[in-house]
Amino acid sequence: MAAPEQVRVAAHAKVNLFLRILAREQGGTGHHQIETAFALLELADELVAVRHGAPGEVTLTVDGPDLGPAEENLAVRAARAVLAATGNRFGVALALTKRIPVRAGLGGGSSDAAAALHAVNTLADNAVPRAELLQFAAKLGADVAFFASGAPAALAWGRGERLFRLAPLPAAPALLAIPPGGGGVATADAYRWWDEMHPEPAARGALALDADALASWGSVGRLGGNDFELPVFGKHPALRALYERLAATHPYWVRLCGSGSAVAAVYKSERDRDDAAQQLGSREQEVIPTMTRRLPG
Repeated sequence: MAAPEQVRVAAHAKVNLFLRILAREQGGTGHHQIETAFALLELADELVAVRHGAPGEVTLTVDGPDLGPAEENLAVRAARAVLAATGNRFGVALALTKRIPVRAGLGGGSSDAAAALHAVNTLADNAVPRAELLQFAAKLGADVAFFASGAPAALAWGRGERLFRLAPLPAAPALLAIPPGGGGVATADAYRWWDEMHPEPAARGALALDADALASWGSVGRLGGNDFELPVFGKHPALRALYERLAATHPYWVRLCGSGSAVAAVYKSERDRDDAAQQLGSREQEVIPTMTRRLPG
């Protein structure tokens, strides 16, 4: 069968079930070692990749917020990596429909990049082996590796690019809330604030995880929190207030998403989630109902 001329891919958002910052890397790299667990949401961007243009050329159109220069976009860089690996035999036009809030800790840009890797490789008749594609993902960004893996949930460590695939948690109603004015929290800023609070961080031991702790939302809710919460909430009182309001709606689980600025909660039922959304209202913050994702099969 000939390779298709067009591919459409859903690029799902993620949440971090917990996130521990273990240490700064030596040598002034600016990177940190972490351990975390990812889970996918049904909320997704849509990426369409079409064979178009001069060999090796990648163009990007976006339906949604301004994402800045195309040259710096992760999806464009991902597409170029696959084209280069396959000999730049054709060009690609990417059309991205953004539904995941930007700079909210939901991994939208990384998920778009993973979608581009798979979409352009499909256009190239899957010429790049899966293992090599995952290497491209890790080089593009730590979260890209999770999205490219196809796992609905995973443990991650290192910079977040080393993964152990997990069985998906039960699908459950979820609510995302983004504070007034949006604006986002830059991950580099969040790490810098954590560094300022830990000028000489003590070594932290491994966290022993029982498989049962990641089998249900009730048990996940009892896991450790997100180490970004303390420094980020200290800089963004409105985000702390929103987190506290969401926690007061009695979810199974509530956490800051990555380094922010979204907070997420998971509920027992859609009615509980929708009641929580009504309590929060939509005038002072953006509220997005969704579901956690459980892949078929």
